[in-house]
Amino acid sequence: MNMQTIHMLDIAYCETFTRRIDTSWGILFCNENQPDYYDANHARIMTACDNSHEVAEEVINFFQSKNIVPRFYIYDLENQQNLLTELKSRNFKYEELISPVQLWDNNIISIPTDPMVKIEKVTKENYREAIEIEGSIKEFGGLEVMEKVFEEQFNHPAFTHYLLRYDGVACSTACIFVDGNQARMESVATLEAFRGKGLIGQIIHYIQQEVTKKRIEKLWVFPINEAIEKVYQKYGFETVHKAVAGHAFLSGKSIKEIQS
Repeated sequence: MNMQTIHMLDIAYCETFTRRIDTSWGILFCNENQPDYYDANHARIMTACDNSHEVAEEVINFFQSKNIVPRFYIYDLENQQNLLTELKSRNFKYEELISPVQLWDNNIISIPTDPMVKIEKVTKENYREAIEIEGSIKEFGGLEVMEKVFEEQFNHPAFTHYLLRYDGVACSTACIFVDGNQARMESVATLEAFRGKGLIGQIIHYIQQEVTKKRIEKLWVFPINEAIEKVYQKYGFETVHKAVAGHAFLSGKSIKEIQS
């Protein structure tokens, strides 16, 4: 699996809700309107960092000048020892994350039709219902974070959001982000009271039909943990890579703490 392809898709996704600043050592992402949204505010380093002291100084000064916690997403970890040592000396907290990367096999799953289920696109009329669902999922960061993220995604042409109703009640969401001939499925969420009814399968089936109509060649999903990875495997998503990344941050919660 070409990691460059995965990185470029993820960078294109981030650019829809944050500002990208290219540097000699990587990328700075910054959105001062969403200071607590990690993906919108971090330094991303994908190759070996040769001038660790200068890079750390630049990133810390950049984010602290905007009253944002300095944060790094670090890849190619086997070649980043100098940077990790530098950040540790500056009292950065650190965690390593293993993120599955899954690719759909392009076979639309076959599931029974449920007359209680209705799926519709998110519009201005049902916008609030969708936000309430996604905001209820603690792994997404909570309602305050998701309100701002959802607004930017909803207004961006690369995103299409879907809302599932069960017996008329809005209870599940998902969206697709399209970049060229590829798409990424995101924000798959179901209210706790409606779990166990197979609703994830229903909305994934609908999205598979939608991307097929759009002639999208590759549909990706990046599950946040192994349990969700196994769920997607049941619906035709094959794990093609396990991305390992370091998350260094000067203060606040780790990603693992938010997701737990």
